[in-house]
Amino acid sequence: MGKLSQERAPIYEALERLKQMRVVPFDVPGHKRGRGNPELVELLGEKCVSMDVNSMKPLDNLCHPVSVIRDAEELAAEAFGAAHAFLMVGGTTSAVQSMILSVAKRGDKIILPRNVHRSVMGAMVLCGAVPVYVNPECDDRLGIPLGMKVEEVERAIVENPGAKAVLVNNPTYYGICSDLRAIVKLAHDHGMLCLADEAHGTHFYFGENLPVSAMAAGADIAAVSMHKSGGSLTQSSLLLAGPAMQEGHLRQIINLTQTTSASYLLLSSLDISRRNLALRGKEAFARVVELAEYARREINGIGGYYAYSRELINGGSVYDFDVTKLSVNTLEVGLAGIEVYDLLRDEYDIQIEFGDLGNILAYLSIGDRPREVERLVSALAEVRRRFGRQKANLMSQEYIEPAVAVSPQDAFYAQKESLPIEETEGRICSEFVMCYPPGIPILAPGERITGDILRYIAYAKEKGCSMTGPEDPGIERLNVLKGDH
Repeated sequence: MGKLSQERAPIYEALERLKQMRVVPFDVPGHKRGRGNPELVELLGEKCVSMDVNSMKPLDNLCHPVSVIRDAEELAAEAFGAAHAFLMVGGTTSAVQSMILSVAKRGDKIILPRNVHRSVMGAMVLCGAVPVYVNPECDDRLGIPLGMKVEEVERAIVENPGAKAVLVNNPTYYGICSDLRAIVKLAHDHGMLCLADEAHGTHFYFGENLPVSAMAAGADIAAVSMHKSGGSLTQSSLLLAGPAMQEGHLRQIINLTQTTSASYLLLSSLDISRRNLALRGKEAFARVVELAEYARREINGIGGYYAYSRELINGGSVYDFDVTKLSVNTLEVGLAGIEVYDLLRDEYDIQIEFGDLGNILAYLSIGDRPREVERLVSALAEVRRRFGRQKANLMSQEYIEPAVAVSPQDAFYAQKESLPIEETEGRICSEFVMCYPPGIPILAPGERITGDILRYIAYAKEKGCSMTGPEDPGIERLNVLKGDH
C-alpha cells in the first residue's frame, strides 16, 4: 500500500462508502440507523445517527485495526511526528491511564509533579504504582503551581534510581511548561521513560513559536486531548508513542480498559480533525495566538486583573509559556477566580473554562472570533466596576506539599471508616478530593490530612468551588484508613 496523503480521512471515507451501500442492519446498535429512536434522530439529525454504526469488516475494528483505522492512525502518527498513534475514545483520561499502565506495575515508582490530573492518580490506584512527587514552585503573586525545575527532577531521579518513568505536564492548565527536552534527556540517561500529559498541548504540534511538543522533545509517550484545542468531538483523544515503545504492547494495555464498541462519531471526528490540523493548523493557531495576545492587552488595560504571559519565563520553573492560554489572575480585583467565573456566567451569559481561588482561564481555540473576545473583555471590566472589592481576606492558592504515607492503591482498597471532615486531621485519606476543573487533587488516597488542607477545602467550598471525588457528595465527611492513628 502506498503512503496516504494528509488530505485523506480514511475512517470518514469508509463511512461515506458504507452509506452508499444501503446495508440492511442485523447488528448493533439496536436503534438501527435511528429508526427505533425517533426522538434521538430529531435531536442529533439523521446524518449523525446513521453514522452511529458497529465495527464491521469495511469499517475495521479499533481493538485490532488492520485497514481504515490503521491508515487513520498512521496518518495521525505522521502528522504529530510520532512512531505510533492510537485513536482513543475514552477521553484523555483513558489515554493517560493507558500511558501509566503500560510502564508501571504494582510497587513501581513514577516521578511526577503534584499538580497532575486525577486520571494519573486513578491509574496508580488501578496498577499499584507509587508516586514520587517533585514539588513544583509556586508563584506567590498568582498562587499557581509552576513547572518542575530540572535540578528538582534530577534530585528525584538520583534518590529513586529504580523509578520507571518521569511524567511531565506539557503544559499545565494555566499554560506553564517545564524544560521538557532536558527532562527527557535526564530520564533517558538514567534508563527511565519520559511520559507527557499533553491534554492542553495539541496545538504545540502545529502552531509556530509555541513550546516544544512531547514527540519533538523525544518523550516516549504522550496523551493528547484532540477535543480540547484540536477541534474533535468531546471524549476523543490520541495516545502518541515514540520509537522506544512497542506498539503491540501498548495496544494490549489500551484494550484492557477501552471499550470494544468504539463510537464511529468519535473516530471520524479524530480523523477529520487531524486532517484539518495537518492542512490548516499553522494558520489556525496563529489566529488563536493573535486573539489571545489582543485579549491580554485589553484585560491588562482594565486595571486589577493580570493576564500573564511569557514575562513569567525564568528558565527554571517556568521554562516556557503557552501564549494561547488566556489565564487571568483576579485577586487584585478583590474577587476569587471562582467568583468571577460565577459572575460571568450568571450576569453576562459567558461560560469560561474554570475559576480557582486566584485565577480564571478563558479557553481560546480555533473556533473563537474577535467579537466574543470583545464581549469577554467588556464583561470583565463591568465585573470589576460592579463587584470589585478590597483585596483583603483573599487566600492565595498556595501549594500544599503532600505527605504520602501509603501507596494510592493500598489506601484506596484498605479498610476504612467515614469521619466528619473536621475530625480527620492527622489521619490518612483513602479517597480523592479535588476542585473540578482543573481536576487536580487536593488530597489523593494514601496522603495524610493536615490542618492546612482542611482550611483550604473549607475556604474553597465557601467560595463556591465545585468539589468532587469523595463518596460523600456534600464533602462533609471523608473516608480515612481504619486504625491509622
